[in-house]
Amino acid sequence: MCRVVDLQQAVLAKNDATAQTVRAALAARGTTVVNLLSSPGSGKTALLERELLLARERSVPVAALTADLATENDAVRLARSGVPVKQVLTDGLCHLEAGMLTRHLEGWLPDDTRLLFVENVGNLVCPASYDLGESLRVVLASVTEGEDKPLKYPTAFGLAHLVVVTKTDIADAVEFDEEAFRAHVQQVNPGVDVLLTSARRGDGAGALLDRALAVARGEPVHAPVMALRQEPHRHDDAHGHTHPAGHLHEAAQVHDTSYGRDHGHAHPNSAGHADPRAGGPAGAARSRP
Repeated sequence: MCRVVDLQQAVLAKNDATAQTVRAALAARGTTVVNLLSSPGSGKTALLERELLLARERSVPVAALTADLATENDAVRLARSGVPVKQVLTDGLCHLEAGMLTRHLEGWLPDDTRLLFVENVGNLVCPASYDLGESLRVVLASVTEGEDKPLKYPTAFGLAHLVVVTKTDIADAVEFDEEAFRAHVQQVNPGVDVLLTSARRGDGAGALLDRALAVARGEPVHAPVMALRQEPHRHDDAHGHTHPAGHLHEAAQVHDTSYGRDHGHAHPNSAGHADPRAGGPAGAARSRP
């Protein structure tokens, strides 16, 4: 067991070192990374699509990288915004890692990108332990998931710089207790802001984009108490984030597909990225995470 724990710590320490390098490199070119985490079905993609559309209307240069175990459905949806989008298929791996992000950005991310939104794999366990080099970590939960969600997933919510509630247009129908949810969030992450949104109705539209742009301008982010705790099995990064030992997963093949500004069509390149018009990811590039 000790050897397993030591290996877990080594894996996360290596990831965090890579994340610091990613963060510094992207900051040097003026790009801020926003890491979006949630359970499956939270409405994360719908909200991100709306925020990307607003960014384009405001002429803010943004891009999005979305990760799933299978299908390119989310990338096709996000590409409707007209911004550069890349799909990463993890083939079973339940999270992204900093090294994977680095490889998938090479030769793809436009030089003028101010904000890079990363839609992590739908999962509140594994992704919570992996720093991707983000400057803003956002955890989302829909009103249908229960007010005790923050208590069930304390690491995910406890390390968040911002918490977003989605699907508030049906809050009354599902009897969502906003006060209880906020209390539970504060229990695991005192002082963190909670934003209420509805992608369908437009409530809170642009709030996430505004917060990301504020971070890009250098405004401070919330400092989670959990991140400030000093524990031997945790590793602190340059932003004071503390990442607990996570789960080890067998390396899975990862392939990606890029979508450009032209109506969301993929642009083939030397890596063999697929064109969605050609029937999916058959020609997508593969790499080992």
